[in-house]
Amino acid sequence: QVQLVESGGGLVQPGGSLRLSCAASGFTFSSYVMSWYRQAPGKERELVAVITSAGGSTNYADSVKGRFTIARDNAKNTVYLQGNSLKPDDTAVYYCKADRWLGGILYAYWGQGTQVTVSS
Repeated sequence: QVQLVESGGGLVQPGGSLRLSCAASGFTFSSYVMSWYRQAPGKERELVAVITSAGGSTNYADSVKGRFTIARDNAKNTVYLQGNSLKPDDTAVYYCKADRWLGGILYAYWGQGTQVTVSS
């Protein structure tokens, strides 16, 4: 059974930091590209950061570049998102996603999300 379980969300003050984790099980984690998305109330879900299967390449949305860092530990089947200098606009539900193309078929899995609220 495929599972992606996010954790680490909560309430943080503006300028603070937060580290999200996403623990994966039920599939070959090291073969999947991993991403973090977020969705704020009344807005569409947006891509925040992505990391390749071996962790050799990352990419970020302009809105978080220089403040967020995505990383993965394939030995622990876990992907992380470190957020620094958080702003109220970072308030959203954060989701992790796993993607892999295999034999012409896209395999994609989502976690259930974790709430991050940036407020004083």
